[in-house]
Amino acid sequence: MMTPDFELLDPRFARFAPGNVHLERLATGCRWSEGPAYFAAGRYLVWSDIPNDRVMRWDETDGSVSVFLQPAWNANGHAVDRQGRLISCEHRGRCVSRIEHDGRRTVLADRFEGRRLNSPNDVVVKSDGSIWFTDPTYGIDSDYEGDAAASEIGASQVYRIDPDGGAVTAVVTTMAKPNGLAFTPDERSLYVADTGISHASDGPRHIRRFALTPDGRGVADDGPVFATCSVGLFDGLRVDVHGNVWTGAGDGVHCLDPDGSLIGKIRVPEVVANVCFGGPKRNRLFICGTTSLYAIYLKTSGAGWPA
Repeated sequence: MMTPDFELLDPRFARFAPGNVHLERLATGCRWSEGPAYFAAGRYLVWSDIPNDRVMRWDETDGSVSVFLQPAWNANGHAVDRQGRLISCEHRGRCVSRIEHDGRRTVLADRFEGRRLNSPNDVVVKSDGSIWFTDPTYGIDSDYEGDAAASEIGASQVYRIDPDGGAVTAVVTTMAKPNGLAFTPDERSLYVADTGISHASDGPRHIRRFALTPDGRGVADDGPVFATCSVGLFDGLRVDVHGNVWTGAGDGVHCLDPDGSLIGKIRVPEVVANVCFGGPKRNRLFICGTTSLYAIYLKTSGAGWPA
């Protein structure tokens, strides 16, 4: 029987919501939780507490919570690359960085065409090793999540870091405030959330779906709207093996069918920023609420690389 933590809006959602499963709060005490990333080999998860300038760590083996990194350059989104290294979007650093196996921090991208990036927000790693990230202005809009500054680029865009040589190219240039992003299971399309309503009353609060070019290095269309958020804003998102999109919203996590329909929700008592799949079977959805880290088991698993 489906518990009240799940909200069925379409019969299709029932197959993904286990009976007698409840939302669990794993940790709390943050100011703005973001960017979860699961490390399968170590059975732990890291996530950002942006205003407190720290990255937190939750250990799956004993439930302990600790500070993974502080100061953390007001890091936001994270991903795990094919070599098991942490990829981070830094607001204060205004860059995408990587923590090497020996603990060193390497800056992968901090400029585009000679101008400083705004404040990289969220990131995904494609199977070819390329790194795709969004770059809105949230980290330079004030001193709360970074350092206030003017945008040198004058636009908020989606970028790709080439795995061979590290060249940075702009792949999406037509969004107001690109935010969360994820590939479809076959990596032929890219979902990107646009939270432009944060800066304009008539701004977007939707997800667009971009078809990729045949070589997989860019987008082939203008990204038609896939779904519009009904409560608050879509933020971070991940895709499961069935192609469903699981995305943060104002009242929890929304589950969107591959056709864009809202088929169900996970009710969370806080605004949700971001999510990721983890656990040994990748069937546990980790959820960053405003102050807390939550988790819930699903009858589906995450698509693609674990991050």
